[in-house]
Amino acid sequence: MKFKKAVFPGSFDPMTLGHVDVVLRAQYLFDEVIIAIGINSVKKSLFSAEQRKKWIEQIFEQEPKIKVEIYSGLTALFCKEIEAHYLIRGLRNTQDFEYEKTIAQMNQQIDEQLTTILLMCRPEFSQLSSTVVRELVMAKHDVRKFVPEVIANEIPNININLNP
Repeated sequence: MKFKKAVFPGSFDPMTLGHVDVVLRAQYLFDEVIIAIGINSVKKSLFSAEQRKKWIEQIFEQEPKIKVEIYSGLTALFCKEIEAHYLIRGLRNTQDFEYEKTIAQMNQQIDEQLTTILLMCRPEFSQLSSTVVRELVMAKHDVRKFVPEVIANEIPNININLNP
């Protein structure tokens, strides 16, 4: 049987409960799920990549099939480099679908062996995004309803970064 490795890419700045739900459901489809924290030079990050990686590793420390990596550059090339043939993406709405469809088709042009798997988010997470959570954090609002406990507990104690 062929080993099935999938990548769930994103900035995860910060990881939300919606992201966690997608990862937990995806782990039943694959032998290994790599949460790939992408470094995007255009985006300003609120939390450092190292901080995000630490949080995500803590969230999934009891899940041996889930790994965490930091990467830069094209996601399709990262997948090819680590020999992952599947990309996981979560969908909240039709706008997400249109965007993800375009990216999936472009990724297949780069690596024809790369298949994108789109997972619908649960209804309770359909309005949740890292962007909204970042806005709440900058406003010093409690984000416990939206992020894993380890993140919610540490946010008040860390310096906000606003650097890529």
